[in-house]
Amino acid sequence: MITVKYFANLKQIAGKDEERFDLGKETTLDQVWEAISQTLPQIATLIKEKKIMVAVNYDVVSLDAVVHDGDEIALLPPFSGGS
Repeated sequence: MITVKYFANLKQIAGKDEERFDLGKETTLDQVWEAISQTLPQIATLIKEKKIMVAVNYDVVSLDAVVHDGDEIALLPPFSGGS
């Protein structure tokens, strides 16, 4: 089971903090995006347009990363701050 966590405005778009997907022991992020697009096409589009940072187990990864059963994926919208 892979856990996908939504943050900031993505949480509002999804209407939930997180969801779980059972995609086998090892899968690609593309397969995760395909699963997300079934119910949340707006978020899947943002991911494919690279407008969201993706972290797997707290490490920012590229979109071609492989994920494993038990991994946690965090979807982070762009943010800015400081002065």
